[in-house]
Amino acid sequence: MVNRINHVAILVKDLESALSFWRDALGLPVERTEENPGENVNIAFLPVGESEIELLEPIELDSTLGKHLAKRGAGIHHVCVEVDDIDATIERLKAHGVTLINDEPKVREEGTRYAFIHPRSALGVLVELYELPSA
Repeated sequence: MVNRINHVAILVKDLESALSFWRDALGLPVERTEENPGENVNIAFLPVGESEIELLEPIELDSTLGKHLAKRGAGIHHVCVEVDDIDATIERLKAHGVTLINDEPKVREEGTRYAFIHPRSALGVLVELYELPSA
């Protein structure tokens, strides 16, 4: 079951320039920033209600996100939805012929499990599934 939109990720060329709009002009608070070398990205997290906007800045231009930025430019990269049971969600999607980028969920350091749905199965939108760790 999908619970809510967890975050909308926006790919940016320069994190500080992006923050001049999202934080300074629009007035959204920055909850935290992090460097994620495993995904080769710097991230700023800006809460909006019960969701977040994540600004993604590729660390290296030859990374997956760097190549995406060079090919398609800055803008919305993906939408992330929170689910109760990522394994059951993946099985349901497969049963409906949906193409996944990750057939098995990956696990973040804090325990969040995640997987991506290929845009060709989601009307051109890259969708990330999130299962948060149990409280």
